Amino acid sequence: MQTMTRVELDQDVSERIERLAQGRRLSAAGIMREAIEQYVERAEQGEHMRAVALSAYERYQATGQHVSAEDADAWLARLEAGEDAEAPRCHD
Repeated sequence: MQTMTRVELDQDVSERIERLAQGRRLSAAGIMREAIEQYVERAEQGEHMRAVALSAYERYQATGQHVSAEDADAWLARLEAGEDAEAPRCHD
């Protein structure tokens, strides 16, 4: 199901969208739909990351369990080098 939504744009933005649409052989509506879908996806991912970080911080506040920056850096360096490294264990 699709719904119609009206968006007022500055003349400059509208012209830029038209140029992009012509260059890609798409409609201006297609360009705007794609842009909005991409924006919503990024915003949802950002909200998810924020919720995960807040949950982790709350767990840390409750338990004191953490991984040091040095341990995390060393683990990430091993992963970057292609090793199948196990994540460091949390400690107090």
